[in-house]
Formats: sequence, C-alpha cells, structure tokens
Amino acid sequence: MVYFLIALFVIALDQLTKWLIVKNLYLGESVEIIQNVFYITSHRNTGAAWGVLAGQMWFFYIITIAVIAGLVYYLLKHARNNILLGVSLGLMLGGAVGNFIDRIWRKEVVDFIHVYIVNYNFPVFNIADSALCIGVVLLVIYMLFEEKIAKEKKNA
Repeated sequence: MVYFLIALFVIALDQLTKWLIVKNLYLGESVEIIQNVFYITSHRNTGAAWGVLAGQMWFFYIITIAVIAGLVYYLLKHARNNILLGVSLGLMLGGAVGNFIDRIWRKEVVDFIHVYIVNYNFPVFNIADSALCIGVVLLVIYMLFEEKIAKEKKNA
C-alpha cells in the first residue's frame, strides 16, 4: 500500500538527516541558515517533546510499540479508500518509527531543526517530529470532514 511507502520515505529521510548531523556537527554546534529565524543545531533529547519525561526510555518503548501497532491496524483496516486518512497515518507511522529507531539505537533522539518564531526559541526538532505533527493536523482535518459528512447524511 502506498501509505507504507510514505512511512518508509519519512523513516529514510529522518534517519539520513540525523546521521548527517551526528557525523558532521558536534553536540551543541549550530549553523545559521536564516539569521534569527532558522538554524541547524545538533541537539539530543532523551524525552518526548520539549524534553518531557526525559530518561523514561521503557515508557517510550511501550507507548511507541502500541502506537505503531494502532497505526498499522488503522492503515490496513480503514485507510484503503481514504487518501487523507492514509497519508496522515503514513506520516505518523514514519515519524513514530523514525524516533523509535533513535531511542533503541542511540538511547536518545537526534534533533536539529531549530527555529525562532517571532523571538520565541522553539524547541529543536527533527524530520520525524515534523511528520508526526503534519500527520496529526491532517488527521484532525479528516475527522472534521468525516463529522460534517456524517451530519449531512443524518439530516438528509
């Protein structure tokens, strides 16, 4: 199914970019791309977003395995005839697996995308995190459309 190819693409891109960061930048090194807006910064995270639950690897292993199983199930059972749902789940699957590989292999997640949003120093993130967030936004959009369609069918 094409949605698994999306997940594989995300995983490959995520792992390639993380490998490039680890090989070419020392921890904490930052390269300016757009002054005061966008930097490539070598960072590590042993927790979830914003360092929440740092060091709780077994918790992340268990949760991630459950999430991956759920995503695969929904991809196989519900996404066949719905492109938006399939793309959102494929992106989330790729993101979850990308960070899971880091947690298993490195015992930490490699982050490197560092942006400032109107003077706010946004936490450093990676391709997997981006795919997860985009996937969640697409899933919310899908759910809103499904709710609207269900209401229209009920009223018809």
